[in-house]
Amino acid sequence: MHKKSSTGPFPPQSSPSPPSDGSCPVKAPNTLLPSSTPKTSTFSVLNPLNYMPSNLSQSRASNQTVHLPTERELSSIPRGDTDSNWEYPSPQQMYNAMLRKGYDDTPEDAVESMVAVHNFLNEGAWAEIVAWEQRFSQGLGKGWRACSRGETGFIESPTSGEMVPQPKLLRFMGRPGDVSPKARILEFMGWLRPSKFGGELPFDRHDWFVQRQAPEGQVQEVRYVIDYYSGPPEPTGEPVFYLDVRPAVDGPTAAVERMMRWGGDVWHRASGAEARG
Repeated sequence: MHKKSSTGPFPPQSSPSPPSDGSCPVKAPNTLLPSSTPKTSTFSVLNPLNYMPSNLSQSRASNQTVHLPTERELSSIPRGDTDSNWEYPSPQQMYNAMLRKGYDDTPEDAVESMVAVHNFLNEGAWAEIVAWEQRFSQGLGKGWRACSRGETGFIESPTSGEMVPQPKLLRFMGRPGDVSPKARILEFMGWLRPSKFGGELPFDRHDWFVQRQAPEGQVQEVRYVIDYYSGPPEPTGEPVFYLDVRPAVDGPTAAVERMMRWGGDVWHRASGAEARG
């Protein structure tokens, strides 16, 4: 699998092409999921961070013919209610949860791959959220100074030596049936110019609620929207996903943050700063 986390304004193009400057490709486990997995939105329904009981059985299911590991993986995502990180369920727990939710036709030998993909995409989404928080958790003024260095400049020197409090994930909501306004706009743009915008709707959507610590010590809750797009597969056959992660426009501050990040990178490149650097 291949994941391209994009902060740019557009989803992947409909034909295979190099990602935009705002895309960051990351390799994932080299295992294909069943082709029906994204379309049925099992990622939202059965995501390891979503509606997963902590006491789910590790016991082998009746009629189960394939051995599934019981080891659990600790995520890099801090919890908002404790000092620990979110913990992913084992493949055996995941399979038991799927049976409880009525997914009786899931191939047992695909469960480990599903868990690996789910965990990988969760980690990728969190990395994108952390990048937003590094820019804006300390206020719009510092956010603009960070964004004015462009995406490349910020990656090379993200906080200029400043310590930024780590965000925490409070809760998680899968919303596969609710298409975001941005996704609708991009679908329309794809209808007008399919060669550039693709026009495909995301196969899934999540809302993540994040705890942000402001400079004065106040704690704020920030909602992030994550749209999941499928891209053309790699020449090796690996599937490709794009994550479009951004703060939800629940108020003027989030709208300004989104404009700053996009506009700062455009200004950085248009002013020739990359060439001079």
